[in-house]
Amino acid sequence: MNTHVFDQAIALTPTADGQYTGATSPAYANMVGPFGGVTAATALNAVLQHPGLLGEPLSLTVNFCAALADGPFGVTARPVRTNRSTQHWVMDITQANGEGGIDTVLTASAVTAARRTTWSVDDEAMPTVPPVAEVSPYTVPAPVAWIQRYEMRPIEGPIPHIWDGGGDHSRSRMWVRDAEPRVLDFCGLTALADVFFPRVWLRRATPVPVGTVSMTVYFHAGAAPLAGCGHGWLLGQARAQAFRNGFFDQTAQLWNEGGHLLATSHQIVYYKA
Repeated sequence: MNTHVFDQAIALTPTADGQYTGATSPAYANMVGPFGGVTAATALNAVLQHPGLLGEPLSLTVNFCAALADGPFGVTARPVRTNRSTQHWVMDITQANGEGGIDTVLTASAVTAARRTTWSVDDEAMPTVPPVAEVSPYTVPAPVAWIQRYEMRPIEGPIPHIWDGGGDHSRSRMWVRDAEPRVLDFCGLTALADVFFPRVWLRRATPVPVGTVSMTVYFHAGAAPLAGCGHGWLLGQARAQAFRNGFFDQTAQLWNEGGHLLATSHQIVYYKA
């Protein structure tokens, strides 16, 4: 059985307790280094593979210190505190710098938890949108490999085709899923939380240089509900709240086709005016 291209990209080989090696995948190449979503998923995968894991992911924060260069890298994941129902982790990704040294390219933290069945409600309702069958496929005009790993059907706020400086809002809505069928899990959901193009491009309709500095993903569903989504479509929504002094924030939500909120995310992004 062939391994999914995403699982190949986030694959890790254990070398010691909480230490792993991996390598970048050309299938998820971005303009500089790999797609940030797959790098974040790799850091989470180190936690999920750790033999001391308690529960399932509740939150993940990744800080992109530098672009990951093509080639091998190291990952560490360490539980720093284990309570009765929660566990706190610190992770990093390092890489040889070509000068005989090792550089840290990503730092991260995560919280895993043993979920309980309690009173639950989604206070952020899925917006009313056309069903996926009524939304046309869209080819994103971007010469990067990772875009081809996803099917995207924009409903509102697609990436501009004309860069005329005439943008007036930052909200996008789209149906999205892996292009190659894959059952949804925490790592896949992490990457999907980062598929939205930078909000400044939509708000300004100007292709300025950008780079995510930090991203947090909150998981509102456990492993079983995610697996129950199969290869179904997710509705994604993203918008910014403020652009100021070279940085903007970007919030996002991901619902399944049944209207259940699976994950929310927040990131801070550098932009060059």
